[in-house]
Amino acid sequence: MARSLEEIGGDILSAARNELYLNLPYLDTALCGLAFAPGGGVTVTLATDGETLYYDGSYLSDRYLRSRTMTNRAYLHVILHCMLRHLAKKRGRVPELWDLACDMAVESILDDMDYPCLGTGNAPTLRRRWYGELRGEMKVLTAEGIYRFLLRRDPEEYERARLQREFFADDHGLWAPESREEQEQSERQDRKWQAASERTRTGLETVLAGQAAGGEAVAQQLRVANREPVDYRAFLRRFAVPREVMAVDGDAFDYIFYTYGLRLYGNMPLVEPTETKEERRIEDFVIAIDTSMSTSGDVVRRFLECTYAILRSTGTFTRKVNIRILQCDDRVRSDRVIRDLEELRDYMEHFELVGGSATDFRPVFEHVAHLQEQGAFTQLRGLLYFTDGMGIYPKKRPPYDTAFIMMEDPGASFPVPPWAIRLTLTEPELEAAASPEDWETDLDEMPEL
Repeated sequence: MARSLEEIGGDILSAARNELYLNLPYLDTALCGLAFAPGGGVTVTLATDGETLYYDGSYLSDRYLRSRTMTNRAYLHVILHCMLRHLAKKRGRVPELWDLACDMAVESILDDMDYPCLGTGNAPTLRRRWYGELRGEMKVLTAEGIYRFLLRRDPEEYERARLQREFFADDHGLWAPESREEQEQSERQDRKWQAASERTRTGLETVLAGQAAGGEAVAQQLRVANREPVDYRAFLRRFAVPREVMAVDGDAFDYIFYTYGLRLYGNMPLVEPTETKEERRIEDFVIAIDTSMSTSGDVVRRFLECTYAILRSTGTFTRKVNIRILQCDDRVRSDRVIRDLEELRDYMEHFELVGGSATDFRPVFEHVAHLQEQGAFTQLRGLLYFTDGMGIYPKKRPPYDTAFIMMEDPGASFPVPPWAIRLTLTEPELEAAASPEDWETDLDEMPEL
């Protein structure tokens, strides 16, 4: 009997894969990416390690008898986990919240896909309520964004259990293995699924553009999952200008003549080390903050704290600076001049968000142009505008680089002008750029120009 149930379970999965392939041909590579194996001793439902889909025959038989579409959804649920690389990203996160976030992200995609084979219809009230709350915080319901939301929300045990039952479809016990051999295998599988998801996304955006019903939800999630990480620290350095600082320039110093003189004359080098060297440092800088109603004060504070930590780096800023921090919604609400990093620290400790009207980016650029006419800047290289991206942009390009920084999940499209830089950051990328040692830098050790 056990053997026949295993065979029946394998047939059910094969039938689900074939039906999904006929209805969703753009997922052809992904749908064939897992081998099937009975899950005796591994799982009593469905589970995958990225290579094999383990199943329990009685579990699948029960779902199939209740509804064929339930097995189709369960199979695609597992495949989407692999394509979005949820397995490898679990390491270092709270397991219960990460598992729930991944299930919610995947089920939101399935609920948006209008296919009879998936049994589409009105989502249950509990799902609709949570989808509404989540979409109020992010444009695309990604596992990473939902995970951060759950961390802040910290749902009670009863509510978390309700959500786990509502969105459950498979077992995540094989994710994020601990042994080195299993981790290496997991990394190989992650690269395989990254290639498969890239191939799927390319097909959706080219050959099948506009033809794959429901494919946009998948494409948005794949764009997020395969997005290259942003180095915010390196991005800030592009606004630096060459300056001479008091330090030994190892690249311009000829060690041959130095050591030759010591060897020939005992203690008399033929050349002395150079006393200055050229480094790229930031002096004049403008940080504009969108204080409209759509911008969260907590998110703005985290952005400023991490940016402050990066700017304290001795390799980025000089001790004396000229920073203007502007707050603006439909007009400039605040203009704070920062002359040194102690003032920046004080501003951070007493920061308050001012404004709350609609968003208009033009007043900031008009204000900065007026400051330039007054000679407020020596050599302004750039302006960072922290915003949600929705507002009225200026039509004319300013005489300095401009970057609109958005703390949103990638995938949302905003009409940023072609002359501006659009940079989308996630909180982990921002926090990774602001490494702890930057907070411990002694201001007295900052070099003077």
